[in-house]
Amino acid sequence: MRLLERLRGRLTRSQSVLAADAAAAALSWPAALLLADPAALAARPVAGTAAEAAAFALLAVIALLAARVPRIAWRYAGLADLGRTVGAAGAAALAFGLALAAFGRISAFTPFLPALHALTLAALLLGARAAYRASQERTPAPGEATPVLLAGAGDGADLFLRALARESRPRYRVVGLLTADASTSGRQMHGVRVEGSVDDVPHALRKLARKGHPPALIVVTAREIAGARLERLLDAAEEAGVAVATMPRLTELRPAAREGDAPTLTLQPVAIEDLLDRPQRPLDREAMARLVHGRRVLVTGAGGTIGSELARQIAGLGPAELVLADNSEYALYEIDLELSEAAPDVPRVSLIADIRDRDRMVALFARHRPELVFHAAALKHVPIVEANPAEGVLTNAVGTRHVADAARAHGTLAMVLISTDKAVNPTSVMGATKRLAEMYCQALDLKARAEGTGTRFVTVRFGNVLGSTGSVVPLFRRQLERGGPLTVTHPDMRRYFMTVREAVGLVLAATVLRVKDEGLPEAARQGGIFVLDMGEPVKIVDLARRMIRLAGLRPEVDVAIRYTGLRPGEKLYEELFHGRETLVEAGAPGLLMAAPRTADLALVARAMDEAGAAARAGREGAALSVLAALVPEFTRPGHAQGESSAAPTM
Repeated sequence: MRLLERLRGRLTRSQSVLAADAAAAALSWPAALLLADPAALAARPVAGTAAEAAAFALLAVIALLAARVPRIAWRYAGLADLGRTVGAAGAAALAFGLALAAFGRISAFTPFLPALHALTLAALLLGARAAYRASQERTPAPGEATPVLLAGAGDGADLFLRALARESRPRYRVVGLLTADASTSGRQMHGVRVEGSVDDVPHALRKLARKGHPPALIVVTAREIAGARLERLLDAAEEAGVAVATMPRLTELRPAAREGDAPTLTLQPVAIEDLLDRPQRPLDREAMARLVHGRRVLVTGAGGTIGSELARQIAGLGPAELVLADNSEYALYEIDLELSEAAPDVPRVSLIADIRDRDRMVALFARHRPELVFHAAALKHVPIVEANPAEGVLTNAVGTRHVADAARAHGTLAMVLISTDKAVNPTSVMGATKRLAEMYCQALDLKARAEGTGTRFVTVRFGNVLGSTGSVVPLFRRQLERGGPLTVTHPDMRRYFMTVREAVGLVLAATVLRVKDEGLPEAARQGGIFVLDMGEPVKIVDLARRMIRLAGLRPEVDVAIRYTGLRPGEKLYEELFHGRETLVEAGAPGLLMAAPRTADLALVARAMDEAGAAARAGREGAALSVLAALVPEFTRPGHAQGESSAAPTM
């Protein structure tokens, strides 16, 4: 019944539109005659003119139906829809004029009358539709909505204003626009005036206050307003007591509550990523697609921050099969569910698997035979690994060896090791174990290159990923929700930051370069490590202050910052290169390469055997002694090395 009622409603609306168009068409003919020659119209028989008008109405309806004009949703119409309507009106008027001339109904036929007729019909059709659209758009009264100043006068502002006009009860009232170019001041968009430049927010706020329209909110609608420019805007807004928010992307607009309504505008807080202003790297997505398309791909640690983003981007490149492996059931469930909705056509297998279980890795590779392996599984939280060093050895070093050996044994094309800047001059067990994993993969790659065959091993090293599990940004957010304080280990602590999407995109770009093996520097042929260009490091205390301000609060006034001291294994400054590693260009934007310090494969393998055996036996000191012997730069401030071991000689 509901379906029938809905269908009847739609049919009624369609019939109403056609009836209105037919009436407009019938009226257009005498109106055109009147405009062309009022005296001639008065001399014509009324019955004849009425019959002609009825005939034209039928012809016009046919033309409009052929052009699908009645199906246009005029609340959202654009120039193309306008053109279709005018074209249909013109075609109908021309055909009618020719028919009248052929039957001698107009003695002196000229192009003038059909043109006038077409314009008259178009004006009536478009006028009715404009009136309908105006009835659907509502400008809120001054007291009914929040006054808003838009920072940006491009496509984003246009979308905001259009969406706002279509809301049944607008919550915002736009009182002005800001542009990147001060010379455009005074121009208008949808009737809203450009009040000045984004770089001079105080002036624009004073101007609007004098006009009696002070904004209560600034909405950033242009993505290019970021970094230092956005920070200056926030400073000016904070001084004036005006809140700042950002407009969501089109994909982030909430669906309409009712069918036919516009999506709901829900503003978002300014993201910390916008303040860091990471530049967009031009990546060769076609080359990535050629690498992945039609191949079987394995992602270890698929439920983690890096692993899940790898899975998302790889799924979009058309693999023959995507194998997701993780030892966390819930994390695996989350990414599997997401991909089932986002990429349902990609063949996918989700496996609970621990990289520390050699037999499980061998069985996994034997069954699925992945051609590309992205190894993101690891223990990454420095203080926790510091308190559980044996687990760090078994996961980060021995576990990586299990994956690498299985990849080599089963003919994998390439394995990618996700490493970390903490592997450079490590002061933590986490960093030292990741360095040992780097050394093993380097040695395997050198062996494969020397033999001219076998699995290629790609090591990619980068710093912190914004918002990753256990990182400082989610911690600060939780602390802000509780009202503070925000805890910072040291006032001078600095870290490199990058978005997870950018990091994973560059990982895929590095994989393409290594597999293609063209145009790479000589360092790459000698086991070189790819290093992501992380930009400049950020002071953690500055990050804390920025996040407090983004929450609309004042650092050290509304929310305190408390220093807690360095934790075990932490460094004040992270490094991307060792002093003995030569920095060279990798041949792609955003990618650098460290000419490596390599070690003998047999030596590294023997060290892993000894460290793994000691870790499994609970002899943490012995495991760390082996680690320190193979990674001599490894220092552990405040910790004794414990019991000695017959560490391999260098």
